[in-house]
Amino acid sequence: MQYNVFGVGNALVDIQAQVSDATLEKLGYAKGIMTLVDEEAQQKVLGELDGAPISQCAGGSAANTILGIADFGGKAAYAGKVASDMLGEFDLADMRKLGVTIEVPPASEGHTGTCVVLITDDAQRTMLTNLGVSATLSVDDLNEEHIKQSEYVYVEGYLFTGETQKQAAYRAIELAKKHDVKVAFTVSDPFLINLFREEFQQLIEGPVDLLFCNLEEARSLTGKQDAVDCAQVIHKHVPNLALTLGPDGSILMHEGRVIPIEGVETDAIDTTGAGDMYAAGILYGITNGLTWHQAGHLASHAAARIVSQLGARLQRPFTKDEIQELLS
Repeated sequence: MQYNVFGVGNALVDIQAQVSDATLEKLGYAKGIMTLVDEEAQQKVLGELDGAPISQCAGGSAANTILGIADFGGKAAYAGKVASDMLGEFDLADMRKLGVTIEVPPASEGHTGTCVVLITDDAQRTMLTNLGVSATLSVDDLNEEHIKQSEYVYVEGYLFTGETQKQAAYRAIELAKKHDVKVAFTVSDPFLINLFREEFQQLIEGPVDLLFCNLEEARSLTGKQDAVDCAQVIHKHVPNLALTLGPDGSILMHEGRVIPIEGVETDAIDTTGAGDMYAAGILYGITNGLTWHQAGHLASHAAARIVSQLGARLQRPFTKDEIQELLS
């Protein structure tokens, strides 16, 4: 196989900024959740950040995971739409320098999507997302040959918020199944379950081979409270499950077995991308000869490392020796 994973998602440039609670209050957004905003509102927010410490990188949920896989040394491709503007050029260059294959032609009009991540002192992240042209990703942007040459197709739930992206998501899954490629799906956000419960349920009971979700999402999907109960209910429908529990680690379900994965103690300063990096560890692991338990162990350490820094990209990627040490 040419690729371990082919990702499909909203291509965004992540702009992270550390802000005070007072600034967040002034902007008027609810702490800790993701809000979709228009371009005008996004520019207003950026104007308020003058002087705040800022970093930017190629982002979007599935892109973060794909970049994480590349960082581990895996082989990855990605489908996401950017514009022919400075941020679009930055996004493509940022992904390609890590070796990610991305061949979707940029949109000739419109602007590249952005996700402004406002990080407060309590490590909460408040995300303001302007999708820009990422919302125009369509079935025509998918490379069937790349999907065919992948072990997994990885689809983010955020794609379901727009009709053309949703069709692209369904088409990617369809092409994966046509070529015997496994499908991984991340629920992405609890609010999406309320909007697309029936569609997500059909995916979980149908083509999805590996589901990623957190405890809040699992509770919403199953109506259960206990993490193991949630995991077992979901595992009746999906062959493999990765259920994250924040600092308490995670639960993997594989071949009917509950595989508990320990949490890794760390000082969290920014939880942005924790779930995305966890997914990267699992997907890299199971496509590169690791057992499910080893993949979970790597994923747990990767998530801990990402929350101990600013931003969704590892400032200090794992070396081959570090990975070997973790697995021993």
